[in-house]
Amino acid sequence: MDLRRALYPYHSLTEVRRRAQLQPRVQRLLNREADMKSFFSAIFVIAALAFPQAGSAQDAPPIHVLPVDRTPFHVIAFANEYVRMLNAEIPAGRVASYHQHSTDSAFVIVESAKVRAQEMGREAVERETPSPPGAVSYAGYTKKPKIHQVINVDSKPFHVVGFEIVYPEAGRFAQSSREAVSAYKSVLDNERVRAWRLMLDPGDSASPITQKAPGVRIVVKGGNLVESEVGHPDHEMVLKSGDFIWQEQNVTRALRNVGTTKIELVEFELR
Repeated sequence: MDLRRALYPYHSLTEVRRRAQLQPRVQRLLNREADMKSFFSAIFVIAALAFPQAGSAQDAPPIHVLPVDRTPFHVIAFANEYVRMLNAEIPAGRVASYHQHSTDSAFVIVESAKVRAQEMGREAVERETPSPPGAVSYAGYTKKPKIHQVINVDSKPFHVVGFEIVYPEAGRFAQSSREAVSAYKSVLDNERVRAWRLMLDPGDSASPITQKAPGVRIVVKGGNLVESEVGHPDHEMVLKSGDFIWQEQNVTRALRNVGTTKIELVEFELR
């Protein structure tokens, strides 16, 4: 029996030697292919880490900017030729999504809470100390419109009552002065609007003033109030926080707290 055939039944010795010589070369090629696969896998991982938003940016839904009167938790409560009243009460944990302000506006905080405000394209901003109830602010949105969203991150509602000044020209009305009645404290005075704060303890009263321009009264703290107007019987009202009253021009009136709780009002006059 041929010993070589017994040891290598399928291949000749020459073939076996040839394959033995090729094996290191084949192994080197296999190793090189594995190295290339590892290299490209590493490149893919690095690219994915460096550009994590590349895919998600295309998949992100578009941001819809709403008008104020269609914004969640914003209600147009009253409107006339001079103002448009806005009652905004955002529940705890809820969002008033992106909306645009484009009309000069004044606001009073009725119920304070921690909120996170975010202008479009900017980082969200959260005040360390929320503005207290009764805080008054004004924004000239006509010249500088603003798009933002407001997130209530507190465990209680955030409540703001304000108004847009819908007529374009400033200086339309005569200016009033309440300096003679010390109970009225000036809190805002610019080319568009003036405002005073009035706080009355039970039994206190405010002497008569004459309001020369139309405006708005916003209630921060309610109670039982009597309004005395020349030529009319006394008018008693039960006011609640967040209430507002439209006030006509050229009216002289005095106020008296006939209840058992402190009343706080902010009164605005247009200019």
